[in-house]
Amino acid sequence: MTQVTLDALVAGAISGKIASFPTDTVPALATRPDQSELIFIAKQRSQDKPLILMGDTINTLLSFCQGTPAEMAVWQQVAQTYWPGALTLVLPASERVPRAMHPKDPTSIGLRIPKHPIALQILAETGPLATTSANRSGRPPLLSMAEIAAEFPEVLTLAYTEPQPASGLPSTVAKWTSKEWEILRQGAVKF
Repeated sequence: MTQVTLDALVAGAISGKIASFPTDTVPALATRPDQSELIFIAKQRSQDKPLILMGDTINTLLSFCQGTPAEMAVWQQVAQTYWPGALTLVLPASERVPRAMHPKDPTSIGLRIPKHPIALQILAETGPLATTSANRSGRPPLLSMAEIAAEFPEVLTLAYTEPQPASGLPSTVAKWTSKEWEILRQGAVKF
């Protein structure tokens, strides 16, 4: 089991290791976007399932997207309404997004700002991270840091004992389809 302090987790994430920390939905596995393949390997995850880019500010995350000024205004308004929170927006990806985050379809990117003070503190220090739920692919999300440390001994897991997760539900996923939103997964937020 590798449970570490907040400072050690941030340093490890910045250096390219996989880290795990609580969010407002379920705990996350996270790494730098250019190291995304590490998460696919650790989770035994199909490359058909993209990772989400989690960050601490709207402008930072929207800089990973490309769209018209009118689309950007719509996305900004939705983000200001629902973030931080349990809504993932799937938007057209800019060339800043590493292909490793979504190997099968690098044209879109899921973005989210979690409503959890520790997650926001970590993301403010690391910059945006490629994330997913902490579990082996096809299994339910692990809900405590101790469970994650036991299942993923190679992952830097935050030494955190508060009850987690805040909701236990995954985020709602809404995809922009050039004129409107399509709900890909109904989760904690009614959108």
